[in-house]
Amino acid sequence: MEVLVLEIEDPGCFWVTMKGCEPYIVDETEYKNLNAEMNQFYDKSYKDADEVKPLMVKEGQICVVFSEELRCWCRAVIKSIMYCTDDYQTECFLLDYAKYIFVKSKNIRVALEAFMQIPYRAKKCRLYRTKPVTLRIDFCEDTAKIVPAKRWDSAATWYFQNLLKATTQVKVKLCAVEDNTFDVFLYVTIKDEKVCVNDDLVSKNFACFEEAKENMGSSADYQENQMSLNVECLPVKIVNPALTFRPVLFQEEVSTNHETGLAVSSSFLQETYQRSSTDLNENTASIVKAIPGLPFKENTAVHTDRLQQFLNCDPLKTHIIEDDQQSVQSLSEERNFVFLSNKIEPSSVLETAPLSDDLKKELTRKKFLGPSFTESYCWPPVARGCDVVVISYEGNDPFLYIPPVLTFLQSGSCYKGLPNRNGPLALILCPGWKKAQLVFELLKTYEGCSRQLHPMLIILGQNKEETRSVKIRGCEVIVTTPYSLLRLFEHQSLLFCRLCHLVLDEIEVLFSDATEQVFTILDCYKKAIITEEWEYSPHQIIAVGTHWNKHIAHLIKEFMNDPYIVITAMEEASIYGNVQQVLQPCTYSERTAVLLKTLDFIDNNLQKVLVFTNSVNEAEMVHEALKSNSIFSLKIHKESEFNFKYILEQWTKKYSSGTHVVLVLTDDCMQSLGITDATCVIHFSLPSPRIFGQRLHSMSDNFCNVIEDSSVDYEYIKARSVILIAENSACHALGILRYLQHAEAEIPPELHDFTAKMLEAEEDKKFSRPLCAYLKIFGICKNRTVCPDRHQINLQIDMPQNIPDRVTRTPACVTILPLHIVNATNYFGRIVDKQKDQYTILAEEMNDYFKKPSNKTSVKNVEKLAFYGLCEETLFHRVQVVEISPKEEEDLFFKVKIKYIDEGRISQVQSYQLLHLPARFQRLPPQAVEFVICRVKPIDNEIEWNPKVTSYIHHKIKGKLHEAKIVHTLGNTAWVDPMVRVTRLSDLKISVNEYNVRSEILATGLGTDNPEHITQLQKLCGHVEVLDHAKNLKPLGKKEDTADPQNVSSPQNMSVQENSTENHNSSKITSESHPCDGVAQTKEAEDSTLHQRKCFYPEIKWFQNEETVTVKVKIASEADCKSEFSKEKVVFSACSGDKIYLADMELYQYILPEKSTCVIKDKEAIIVLTKEKKGAWCKLLKKKNPRVSFDFEHWEDFEDRSPFPVGTKKLYCTTAVTEELVDSSEDSGTESDE
Repeated sequence: MEVLVLEIEDPGCFWVTMKGCEPYIVDETEYKNLNAEMNQFYDKSYKDADEVKPLMVKEGQICVVFSEELRCWCRAVIKSIMYCTDDYQTECFLLDYAKYIFVKSKNIRVALEAFMQIPYRAKKCRLYRTKPVTLRIDFCEDTAKIVPAKRWDSAATWYFQNLLKATTQVKVKLCAVEDNTFDVFLYVTIKDEKVCVNDDLVSKNFACFEEAKENMGSSADYQENQMSLNVECLPVKIVNPALTFRPVLFQEEVSTNHETGLAVSSSFLQETYQRSSTDLNENTASIVKAIPGLPFKENTAVHTDRLQQFLNCDPLKTHIIEDDQQSVQSLSEERNFVFLSNKIEPSSVLETAPLSDDLKKELTRKKFLGPSFTESYCWPPVARGCDVVVISYEGNDPFLYIPPVLTFLQSGSCYKGLPNRNGPLALILCPGWKKAQLVFELLKTYEGCSRQLHPMLIILGQNKEETRSVKIRGCEVIVTTPYSLLRLFEHQSLLFCRLCHLVLDEIEVLFSDATEQVFTILDCYKKAIITEEWEYSPHQIIAVGTHWNKHIAHLIKEFMNDPYIVITAMEEASIYGNVQQVLQPCTYSERTAVLLKTLDFIDNNLQKVLVFTNSVNEAEMVHEALKSNSIFSLKIHKESEFNFKYILEQWTKKYSSGTHVVLVLTDDCMQSLGITDATCVIHFSLPSPRIFGQRLHSMSDNFCNVIEDSSVDYEYIKARSVILIAENSACHALGILRYLQHAEAEIPPELHDFTAKMLEAEEDKKFSRPLCAYLKIFGICKNRTVCPDRHQINLQIDMPQNIPDRVTRTPACVTILPLHIVNATNYFGRIVDKQKDQYTILAEEMNDYFKKPSNKTSVKNVEKLAFYGLCEETLFHRVQVVEISPKEEEDLFFKVKIKYIDEGRISQVQSYQLLHLPARFQRLPPQAVEFVICRVKPIDNEIEWNPKVTSYIHHKIKGKLHEAKIVHTLGNTAWVDPMVRVTRLSDLKISVNEYNVRSEILATGLGTDNPEHITQLQKLCGHVEVLDHAKNLKPLGKKEDTADPQNVSSPQNMSVQENSTENHNSSKITSESHPCDGVAQTKEAEDSTLHQRKCFYPEIKWFQNEETVTVKVKIASEADCKSEFSKEKVVFSACSGDKIYLADMELYQYILPEKSTCVIKDKEAIIVLTKEKKGAWCKLLKKKNPRVSFDFEHWEDFEDRSPFPVGTKKLYCTTAVTEELVDSSEDSGTESDE
């Protein structure tokens, strides 16, 4: 049967999916439908993820997980579980895609029976009776033997992988099934020739045939197999010991010295080749006969010339093998794309890699399979000491440079000419402390494979005393960040005096976050090497990354010497190659017309045009349209009657100047055609970003090398990519548009709103997710496009839910007790009432109760989300079970995951440790509150706190009372500024401020001011500061009621999330009014009027013309109104009787404040806003509000015919009908007038 190869580990383990129409074969459509149903169910059906989360996970468990790479839910089996500090993640194998991925616990769901009805798409296979061999070397006798091995040689695996990549068709014959693994004969078709892979591996000495466990074959077959194996085991004289890892190179000696063995081997090969052809034809015929009406055209003749070459010549001669390898390599390069500025001979196997012997042995011991595709090209030039730039999908992997750099540092003779001073030979610059830590740990792992280099990790803050104390004596490799290095350089002026190797890790991040610092370092390095001492010493710059950056061109021209540029990411190579990207917005029905128009205006020098479509029907339609317009075109797709040879002949013909050759094709034909000389690619249908890059590869011969020729005229374009983007292209449009922005392509104005709406839609998908932790801690998230969490306010999650018994308005100044430290500015703890703290009373009662042994009753049946007691040393805590581990039948006890509801931390305990908790101890709600320190962030654009700061703050504040002012609240999170440790001297009746936590963080030198922190949060909430205080503070003179345990709802009625940093309900915050002792003062006098009077958000309708926007605000009666205009917002307020109207409107686009007016007419305020730029607005406000709606009585039609929502009649109206609530009554402190 025909199959499609999904994943390859080695010839003994690979995965396929079956193709065809047999009754036992599941059609691909069914898998697509299953995938769509799972996505719909797990994305939409359950808003509360806890309902479909597994209670526990274990190795071997079948579940459904979310794949970030595939962006969908997949069936999977858990392979391993890795526990972290607060959570765990699992390594899963996707059963339908044959991929290993790491999944966080929050992305694991229960596999419902309805989704497990059809078989898994991926089938595990191995070659039948084909076992690995290896070359055993005897250095004493100077001989080598090929003997059976337990695992496959890396060269055999590499050859097997390339063989399958080069094939156009793969078929298998099932021979046996064992342990859910199919034993198969594997047949591939390469250049119209069919080859049995089992026999091919044996013929090339990569494998041997195993004797059958049962007597399934003839004795002749058995004897031939044995004789074949005996021949392979004969000793071979070693010519060059360095080549002994490539056994195929020594077969020539075998044939010369053992002619008899060759004859037997030839006979065996001839028989197996004939058997392979027979098996293949019989299997194909049986399948075809089972499908009535299916045309069958199979070439059953054996290619005599190829067979004679196979039998009569030495089958493993060096020149033949090299030819075969080149053939396979040329075919495999269609998928493994590489763009090179200089020719590089890749090192595809570890044995031939340019690494030291000790390093190879260590890598082999750690089961390193061999260089990846990118490593095979970048290791050789790095190991030779050349300047190298590597752009790859794996560009953030430090293994791209660490092994060859360590090998080069081995040769100490290269550095004899350097001055005898203290200073590093190699400097590795990383974008942040976390990546630097990873690189340093790798260096420490492999430093034993080279001479003593004494690597150092240097991460310095703004503390100058710490910087002065750094000593680098004897250190030859430094790992650091650009900011830390420059701080060190201020006190170590000779830092560059011996520096030979400068490595820039994640170059695009370095240039985006620290451009000035990186170029300062490069200038210092360049000045240092322009001396006579460096004439015979190496100087090398290595830059690796995942994306091309415009600053890389300047790096290459100014600081590198004839660098090797290796780009294996096709999209990035097109940016380097100056491919012009052109976007053509159009409606779906207008695509053909736009295509014809585009072809009419193509330059004469762009003669070879590829038009890519997504389906056979589209290809046929486009081809007919081109023919009807007298445009010479070719077509090719999987159902086309033309073969690839004919198409390539027509494509490679020489045509007269100005003649355009147009080829219409589908994506599945790219690999077979192998076209690389196209001058223009037209994307008739939008592909996925991965396929988009493969399409661009078709123009790789015409990529400009802008680095070699600095005088390249950017107006002269050798290659052009034209993208037709229609209104139904939303599936892949966002990824393509992000790439085009990265490529600095010109994007039409009408696409900006289209992109904005798509980004908004992406955010809406995360609406039920927790609020982004970075947003909370720093006020901004730098990676919003890839961050899985929410970046907008969800009123049901982030705001109190009208539960007055649980939520009490807190005064600004409170006493807090931090108990669980997450990082330097994020803690969990309690708000303490010093006069009468309810939790203190509860804790005393619990301790008194559990002191009696009779009250310590262990729980027999543990339930998830139930509340229990727990004893830790002499203290008793209230805990909630959030997860129960699987029970073993023979075990009486099992582990449970619990949350301390009054502290916020997560832990794991044995089930027998849980104690029955009486109902009276459950009446007080959970007391744990999340606290965030405001206005401070890590230095150097870092996004995570350095562990040094977290550890310091942890020891300083944990378990100690602090005075703090709450400046903002969302859900169960309170932002405090300041937070001070106050000591009261009772004898002197005074209080002393020991420290301010924010000041302590700044004093470490690893934190800096973040003035926009609270402003960003308030902007997110759509509140002005006065409204935020009005919402959180009670009117003056109103005494707070002490919480009555009898009137407080039980915590059993609350939904407690597993994520300790995100609680959908606000915990109760109880405190008597007490001062902050001069630390912070509230603005009670200023806000008292607002506190005692309610604010209402008025009903608003709006309409527009090309120049103005008219806003109608309804008010109850005649009122005193006031309007404040600015460029991007309007604040309308009115006072009517005892009512206050307030509308703070952040406008969708800019206006001219000086030309905007407000007029009161009857019970309506009419505001006329003059637009800064003429044109249609698709909405009034940036954020939706249900009390703002479009006035259809004044609807005007605009002439813009764009398919995107920029003023078009249809989409404009639907967008402008309603806006989402931002400053609603229940959320912002303002109320509806109705």
